[in-house]
Amino acid sequence: MATPILAVNNIEVIYDHVILVLKGVSLTVEEGRIVALLGANGAGKSTTLKSISTLLKGERGDITKGNIEFKGERIDHLTPADLVKKGVCQVMEGRHCFAHLSIEENLLTGAYSRKVPGSQIRQDLEMVYGYFPRLKQRRTSLAAYTSGGEQQMCAIGRALMARPTMILLDEPSMGLAPQIVEEVFAIVKSLNEKEGVSFLLAEQNTMVALRYADYGYILENGRVVMNGPADDLATNEDVKEFYLGVASGERKSFRDTKFYKRRKRWLA
Repeated sequence: MATPILAVNNIEVIYDHVILVLKGVSLTVEEGRIVALLGANGAGKSTTLKSISTLLKGERGDITKGNIEFKGERIDHLTPADLVKKGVCQVMEGRHCFAHLSIEENLLTGAYSRKVPGSQIRQDLEMVYGYFPRLKQRRTSLAAYTSGGEQQMCAIGRALMARPTMILLDEPSMGLAPQIVEEVFAIVKSLNEKEGVSFLLAEQNTMVALRYADYGYILENGRVVMNGPADDLATNEDVKEFYLGVASGERKSFRDTKFYKRRKRWLA
């Protein structure tokens, strides 16, 4: 078995000292693996990623119980900048490229904190262009005038320029056409296999995520309600019924789906 590189241990997260969002979430990511964090909108996926990347403070959130470890070291007290230096980068939901900068300038900002020769930065830039040839074609274009798929690729490439060992990827398929979604996930898989980057990705598109992931966790109402190897989750009848509205090849009615939600005790 691979060595766990990330361990989230029974964390509880509260916003504004009042709103309880995560209720004892635990998960691990083994080194060199892709782990999918699945669930509907509002399940707590983004909050989990921001807890790991220590971005909660900017949204008035706090980890009130539990802890988070990266490579055996507790990290939940670090600043986001310190965490990047340790090898953890987050690609935010919505991409957040610098609209007034070119694609190449956006990519170079990812290497800002690295103290390495310019030749190494140029080499890493060519590495990114090798995985994202479309970015090389658009390298002089302002990010504001590129497509959503190109901006998503730019955001991932920018994270790669920091040479991380782990990337936290939040909703990579959001707002993208299915063909582009498949292209982005295929590149993520390639980065994982060729560069050894571990990924924890939060995603609503359950079936696509499970095709590329090694392992998955399903969140509901701030709790992990199911986890297991991606292949097992993809064929699990509960997952198929709840997320696709399909059981035994037949689409469930809305009334049946509501009954299903009441019936499933693990959703309580």
